[in-house]
Amino acid sequence: MGSDAGATIDEISRVTLAHYEQGAEQFWLGTRDHDVSQNIDALLGEIEGNPPFRILDFGCGPGRDLRTFASRGHAPTGLDGAARFVRMAREHAGVEVWEQDFLALDLPDAEFDGVFANASLFHVPAQELPRVLRELRTCLRPRGVLFASNPRGSNEEGFSRGRYGAYHDLERWRSYVTAAVFDEIHHYYRPPGLPREQQPWLATLWRRRETP
Repeated sequence: MGSDAGATIDEISRVTLAHYEQGAEQFWLGTRDHDVSQNIDALLGEIEGNPPFRILDFGCGPGRDLRTFASRGHAPTGLDGAARFVRMAREHAGVEVWEQDFLALDLPDAEFDGVFANASLFHVPAQELPRVLRELRTCLRPRGVLFASNPRGSNEEGFSRGRYGAYHDLERWRSYVTAAVFDEIHHYYRPPGLPREQQPWLATLWRRRETP
């Protein structure tokens, strides 16, 4: 991964979204059978109150996890920046899906019990991450829960394989999310049951902290 310090926010969005638009069908075929039940269970298990829960699937892609949330009796809403993904998710899951660029969000206040950001927030450049995390906090109800799973790294970022990614280690990621007024619940690495060097995914759960 090379240095892309000169890339503009517009360029990052345009190139990354074009990558997913062009490969939407292949992405669906390659990910539709991925088992992320560990992540779904982790989010639902930390939400307080009685179900059904309102869930924002942030970066829902073609709708695999939206369908799972709905099948469990919850009320999910999808969000993705790729228009083809939005159309596919609406058809596949039969729920409301918003077409929004991660870097130009327009979210309602205190609407959701949980945000499910599975393999999505790593596309947000580090310089924009504090703002995006604050916007996600605002869309959560008091003491709502944010789940995030991202490919981990050594705090490098840039374009790779046609898309932009930021690859944080736990300490750097923790610093961003705590600064956005969340309290850490717990974290784990995926896939489960493997040595750490074979666990490329860092999953973290956070509760919206209520300030005086």
